[in-house]
Amino acid sequence: MYALCQLAVYAVVVFQALLVDCAPTPVKDAKNVELDRRAPTITTVDARLFKIDGRTQYFAGTNTWWLGHLYDNRDVDTALSQIAATGYKVARVWGFGTTNNPSQSTDVYYQVLNSTGQYFNYNPENGIARLDYAVAAAEHYGIKLILPLNNNFDALGGINTYTNVYGGTHNGFFTNAAAQAAYKNYIKFIVQRYKSSTAIFSWELCNEPRCSGCDPSIITRWASDTSAYIKSLDNLHMVSLGDEGWLTSTSSYLPNNDGSYAYSGYEGVDFEKNLAIPTIDYGTFHVYADQWGYNYTWTNTWIQQHNAVGRKLGKPVLLEEYAVSDGEDRLGIESQWQDTILGKTSVGGDLMWQFGTNLPSGINPYDNYALYYGTSDYQALASEHALAMTQKTPTA
Repeated sequence: MYALCQLAVYAVVVFQALLVDCAPTPVKDAKNVELDRRAPTITTVDARLFKIDGRTQYFAGTNTWWLGHLYDNRDVDTALSQIAATGYKVARVWGFGTTNNPSQSTDVYYQVLNSTGQYFNYNPENGIARLDYAVAAAEHYGIKLILPLNNNFDALGGINTYTNVYGGTHNGFFTNAAAQAAYKNYIKFIVQRYKSSTAIFSWELCNEPRCSGCDPSIITRWASDTSAYIKSLDNLHMVSLGDEGWLTSTSSYLPNNDGSYAYSGYEGVDFEKNLAIPTIDYGTFHVYADQWGYNYTWTNTWIQQHNAVGRKLGKPVLLEEYAVSDGEDRLGIESQWQDTILGKTSVGGDLMWQFGTNLPSGINPYDNYALYYGTSDYQALASEHALAMTQKTPTA
């Protein structure tokens, strides 16, 4: 069965035709009941919520950054089948993978940037075929994918792989004409490859873009230009920024906007101004209170503040990353945040960082924030929360 699946991935011209024949077993939930699968459609915004496969709804999801960087198809199928069985609707998967030195790379990579030019990796073992399979499998399991197209950080080739070749600093990337031309060329490569897929939830400009110490207008202009470019390639799928949701004096009307780190604009991001960009369909925000110098209770304030900005601008907002590290009272802490989302806001969805499970190949791509499938905490924070979000009555 997996040999046929690999054939479907590698032979791009017959990719969709073979997908049905090579599809894994029917998708079932944790009680072995086959899931009710609606006819797949492209996800769209509906007021402050999302219409997923024809139904306007709240949703829960997870982060699986590694899904398109797995070498073994069995690992992809295991993860996605369990995510579907959880009741999750969306998974966030890195849509980038760049190296400057392919001969030294041990990771899957989709693009090479170096002094000789820009190249895309079509090697079926460690190239774009790995993401092909992830997208195909997501279609089968009914999971939508958010695909960030670059990374603020160095892992798997982010902004640094562009500045290594085209010069300048990290902060200069956003205005570096040569780097932006290469970045747009990569965007075109990915968007045109998957723009007909119903598995794509949205294209995301970057994972957690920062321009520390910059005027926030730099990233706002960059986000406006880049999102408009993506819309010129694909005007059906949604586009998001992928930022952490940093607030500034623009949102000084919000209660508890005290000018401290998360509200200072230091990271060069203005959540409210970016959400107002016409070609940005919804807002994203992340939260790691312990890393940012706040207590866990403050997270409830952060959630409500972003909900208020979304309400003001009439757009959905998505809590795209949240986590408590292993060893802490994850259930007690995160359940309070989920209660805030469910009972006190119209936040359209939330994605936990990150999904963990025992993959058939034995690989372990997780950090100490992973929440493992099948545990009691997973049942409460993932399965039960996903059901509660799906059952929540849609309101503005």
